[in-house]
Amino acid sequence: MNCNVPTDIVFSFTGFATRGGGTDEHNDGWGIAFFEGRGVRHFVDYQAAVASPIADLIKRCPIKSTNVIAHIRKATQGSIALENCHPFVRELWGRYWVFAHNGDLKNFAPVLDGAFRPVGSTDSEQAFCYVLQQLQRRFGDQLPALPALRSALAELTSEIATHGTFNMMLSHGGALFAHCSTNLHYIIRQYPFAQAQLSDNDVSVDFSQVTTPNDRVAIIVTEPLTTNEHWTRFAAGELKVFVDGAPV
Repeated sequence: MNCNVPTDIVFSFTGFATRGGGTDEHNDGWGIAFFEGRGVRHFVDYQAAVASPIADLIKRCPIKSTNVIAHIRKATQGSIALENCHPFVRELWGRYWVFAHNGDLKNFAPVLDGAFRPVGSTDSEQAFCYVLQQLQRRFGDQLPALPALRSALAELTSEIATHGTFNMMLSHGGALFAHCSTNLHYIIRQYPFAQAQLSDNDVSVDFSQVTTPNDRVAIIVTEPLTTNEHWTRFAAGELKVFVDGAPV
């Protein structure tokens, strides 16, 4: 989720978590990270999201954030263990970066000889460390302007995607980057707000009752979460950047 004012993700997460072992087979762990100012609230669990007490906490606790990345895992590489649960978090340029990946990378063994090393044994965390390493080498010790950062990430994601499926999300708290190899969708919720119905739960919400006319929220997912809204599908190989609840 990326938005222009701090917003809670309880509605979307309720449907999303159901797919973690309920309506879908992604039951090998889950995680979520919320940016709050310069800080990040980070929760991961190797239990399926439908059985996790931590997931229940997130559903009940309306944590508000302008950037949120959540992930439900179906293990392709690496054991079912806490260190292999997405999203992953690292520091670069005095900011936290949060990353999650859906897919499977084959014969991907980048040379990691900088400050960023994987803790777990997933191809996903390797890719995250490689991306940050290459960004630091390209831009030194200064966070680049958004157009330069987007251009660099477009090159890196295209390179990594040659090794397999690389649907990924990355954020440093100011923008959210989403790259599609095979399957990503997004929706922009803004005035006039309407009612939405989850596809995985018998739950609906009338957003006009809980928003202001100035609010704008972008939700980016692998598969649409609601049945009565129009979701836009990413093109294969596309990298989108979301700022203040809209693609830029």
